[in-house]
Amino acid sequence: MTFDGMKTDDLVFCPLGGSGEIGMNMNLFGCKGQWLMVDCGMTFADDWLPGVDLIFPDPGFIEDRRDDLVALVLTHGHEDHIGAVPYLWSKLRCPIYATPFTAELVKGKLAEAGILNEVTLHVVPVGGSLDAGCFRVTYVPLAHSIPEGHGLKIETPHGVVFHTGDWKLDDEPQIGVPSSPAELDKLGDEGVLAMIGDSTNVFNSRRSGSEESVKQALLDLVGTLEGRVVITTFASNAARLKTVAEVANRHSRKIVLAGRSMHRIVDAARKTGYLPDWPQTVSEEEAKHLPRNKVLLLCTGGQGEPRAALARIAAGDHRHLSLASGDTVIFSSKIIPGNERVLGRLMNKLALLDVDIITERDADIHVSGHPGRPELKRMYEWIKPQIAIPVHGEARHLKHHAAFAASLGVKQTLAPKNGDIIRLAPGPVEIVDQAPSGRLILDGKLVVPVACEALQARRRLMENGFLAVVLMVDEDGAPLGDAEIIAQGIPGMEGDSTLEEDLHLEIDKSLSRLSRNDRMDEKRLSETIRIAVRRMIRTQTGKNPQVDVRVVQFEDELV
Repeated sequence: MTFDGMKTDDLVFCPLGGSGEIGMNMNLFGCKGQWLMVDCGMTFADDWLPGVDLIFPDPGFIEDRRDDLVALVLTHGHEDHIGAVPYLWSKLRCPIYATPFTAELVKGKLAEAGILNEVTLHVVPVGGSLDAGCFRVTYVPLAHSIPEGHGLKIETPHGVVFHTGDWKLDDEPQIGVPSSPAELDKLGDEGVLAMIGDSTNVFNSRRSGSEESVKQALLDLVGTLEGRVVITTFASNAARLKTVAEVANRHSRKIVLAGRSMHRIVDAARKTGYLPDWPQTVSEEEAKHLPRNKVLLLCTGGQGEPRAALARIAAGDHRHLSLASGDTVIFSSKIIPGNERVLGRLMNKLALLDVDIITERDADIHVSGHPGRPELKRMYEWIKPQIAIPVHGEARHLKHHAAFAASLGVKQTLAPKNGDIIRLAPGPVEIVDQAPSGRLILDGKLVVPVACEALQARRRLMENGFLAVVLMVDEDGAPLGDAEIIAQGIPGMEGDSTLEEDLHLEIDKSLSRLSRNDRMDEKRLSETIRIAVRRMIRTQTGKNPQVDVRVVQFEDELV
């Protein structure tokens, strides 16, 4: 089977991001020559990508077929589901559909990118439906750690697919009204061909817990604290922000918002009606003049992000806000895997300020927005899919989720990887083809492949340093004086360096071995010097720096 042009009538599913990793969600459904995209997310870069902030899934496969891309449907407003939209939309150029709160966040991103007027963004009511090509999509409200979390009921010519998005079960959500068990059971009774499902917490043997329990824990905890209190959490969790407002009001503290995304989420939530009783906040500058026991800072940076508000406060770099002995920082969030080291550095800075630190390990101040196994079990009992395709997880999550679904009686399961083209119908579920998949990065203002030469060179520079050799020669290729050596980040090259003297000797020795014809060959001359210099550096320091050699003919300079 070939998917060039996607002329087959089969119903297929193809993840381009989010399968084999947590983040960068991008999923495709194809049928009758048309494609539907669900979510367009990003993730944050780590130290392996120096100078890079954001990573996106590579949409090249669907970019080549964008005339057949009927819509991009967004399940909710988390960055790993919407964060790539302003950067990748020019490659997609299709209508976008989102519910009001999510749409408000996307509008802000598009406006910031200067492309809001170019994009067709349709706002769909909570629980509403839309038609896109041969697909009919209905938003199914589900609890999550952001307003308007939704699953998608996708009606196709071959049956219904239920794409869960991110979800949990919460009997007492602080914001929004999720679908009831009866409504989900009815959806399943009507017949579901396949469920594409969240795998993030599949290893958790317990339920995720309710936002109501967090509210009670924070109310009790903050009442025992004296100094300035900081609560850091995921800004997108508007229910948690609502809770913090109630905590501040109960304990006669003024809220100070610190961090751009806090302001952005509060503004979007108020505009869409989710924080109707939001209190009057005070500015960061005004907070300096209030008694410390009358302030509650609600700030970004709970994952140790170096440029977020909390990191700047801990480092003493914030213009208006500071912490001191007797103050408390409450991390009302979970440590995302991979962030342990950078978060540890942040906590150590806070400890050196003699600030008390409270995390989810010390008190019940956080619950996850993703389902544990008991919640997954209930969802499978309600939806009763014929096929289970786990997504939103690393390979180990997907494998475990597929096995768990099979143990619950799901007849067909498959743990995908990015790029798998999976036939859902007709016939048995099966990987029938591979789409190219990969990663793009935001490098400065440019979106480029992660394997670009510039990034590879930068990584080599970061790990091994850089050395440049400039040699002036006459028209016969004979050197005119010593070469100039410029080194950055190479041990042993500081000050009066014997290594530099050795390099000059090695360059002279290598040049003496060359014939006149070889010296007049600029490429041969440059490569000889480069190899000699790298060999000497590697022998004496164990490093393999980037070496750049420039040969300048004196005759050229006169011209």
